[in-house]
Amino acid sequence: MLFISILLLIMVMAIPSLKTQISSILFQRLSSIILIYAGALSLNALYIQSIGSGIGIYSGLFHVTFISQVLDIFIFIIGALILIARPSPIIEINNDKKIETNNILSSNAKEYCLIVMFSTLGSSLLISSLDLISMYLSIELQSFGVYILTTLYRNSESATNAGLKYFLLGSLSSCIILLGSGLIYTYTGLTNFESIYSLISVSDNNNIIQGLILGFIFIFIGFLFKISAAPLHNWAPDVYDDSPSIVTIWLTIMPKISILIFLLEIYTHLGQFENIYSNLEILDSITNIQTNIINQIFNFTNVIGQENQIIKNLLLISSLLSFIIGTVVGLAQSKIKRLLAYSTISHIGFILLALAINTEQSIDSLIFYILQYTISNLNTFLIILAFGYILNNSILDKKGSTYIEKDIKFISELKGQFFSNPLITISLTICLLSMAGTPPLIGFFSKQFVLYSAIESGYYFMAIIGILVSIISASYYLKIIRILHTDSEITFINKNSNTNNIEKLELKSKISNFHSFLISMLTLLILFFVLKPSILLKSTQLLSLSLFYY
Repeated sequence: MLFISILLLIMVMAIPSLKTQISSILFQRLSSIILIYAGALSLNALYIQSIGSGIGIYSGLFHVTFISQVLDIFIFIIGALILIARPSPIIEINNDKKIETNNILSSNAKEYCLIVMFSTLGSSLLISSLDLISMYLSIELQSFGVYILTTLYRNSESATNAGLKYFLLGSLSSCIILLGSGLIYTYTGLTNFESIYSLISVSDNNNIIQGLILGFIFIFIGFLFKISAAPLHNWAPDVYDDSPSIVTIWLTIMPKISILIFLLEIYTHLGQFENIYSNLEILDSITNIQTNIINQIFNFTNVIGQENQIIKNLLLISSLLSFIIGTVVGLAQSKIKRLLAYSTISHIGFILLALAINTEQSIDSLIFYILQYTISNLNTFLIILAFGYILNNSILDKKGSTYIEKDIKFISELKGQFFSNPLITISLTICLLSMAGTPPLIGFFSKQFVLYSAIESGYYFMAIIGILVSIISASYYLKIIRILHTDSEITFINKNSNTNNIEKLELKSKISNFHSFLISMLTLLILFFVLKPSILLKSTQLLSLSLFYY
């Protein structure tokens, strides 16, 4: 449905008469409605009786399951919210003149919406992928959309630089994924994941098993690169800082959700083969021939356990480095989006720790952490975007023909905002405290669940490191909060007064009503989660059980 809608919107843009009649605002709202309707169709698919065991479609290229449909609903809703939350197209100048904005959502709104929908489609397909071919095509469809989004703001040299850097390094990670897929196909001649899992369960050839695990290791490394997990994180701070804030919102949320869930599905299936022998202990009293067969399976299971341990160690090392780098390097940042980039790297460390543990409780905590991470980051960047609309240092051509918008770059630009914009400042404070893990906010419970599952599984060192980095990272969140609540006299200074064509004017920008409503609802969800946590917790537990026992 989403693909057909995208084709129809492209046809609308190709017809000159329709293109001029449909405004950018209407086009944006139509795109949001399409994503919401796609989410409703995914919700309706949950009523299919065989959805629990999964339904293979397109000759086994994709596998529709309960967890894939639920996460599709989540992705479509998040995508619709990001699309529809936008600034008012009218800017008041000195209370007597109004102009229309010339930013990424006005000059390139239609292209922006189409690319967002393409990227959302790629994320949805990746979660349901059951084949190496569909996996690679889905991740490329998602990634190319983000590459273009990063460079869509053509007037910004920094955005072009960020897009080029992201494209080159993202292409490198895609090559690593393709290398891993090629190794798996070389050793097995198969591309379907179910067939590969079946081959693992019956094969006694150690060379094939080692080649399979080597291929999966390369696939994991490529995906860790794309989610900016340390030590493969170097691209993230630069791309986050140089991209427009409206693109950074998408970059920090949507690709990570689909990739992490896809890695979770692969790693869960691989980890299930470690317990083959333990599930056969009830057959201890059978004949000698059957005992010999079990011993052969036992020896093979040890090979699987040893090789699968390599992936677990890879995830644990990446988690540890993400903890350290995301926390220590983040302390030295003075730019708001670079700081949030390192904050994201630290959050990825918690998610990878839960993924490496691979128990029912850790999978539950992982899914809950992803939901919490999405809500907190979405609200934080929406607030930063709102501050950019309200406080941007803008310049206006004397003829009133051009309006150039600048994002908030430095943390110091937020100084004293509590006294001029108290409500939105309080919302940002709540989000930052939640990301720091302050009780009783939702971020505290997500970190608590991950650390508790680590302690229950015997990962005491990683749990201690997680507690320490949570305490240390709170300092740079508190630094932003301190600046927000530090009094400062706000003045408008004409820095370009020596030029003939540009003058500094006092602008009064208003964020849209839905943007304000969305910030309010997300803030209340973060703040009052403790009053009614059962709905979200039971949902994540149901998802983890459906995945773990699939």
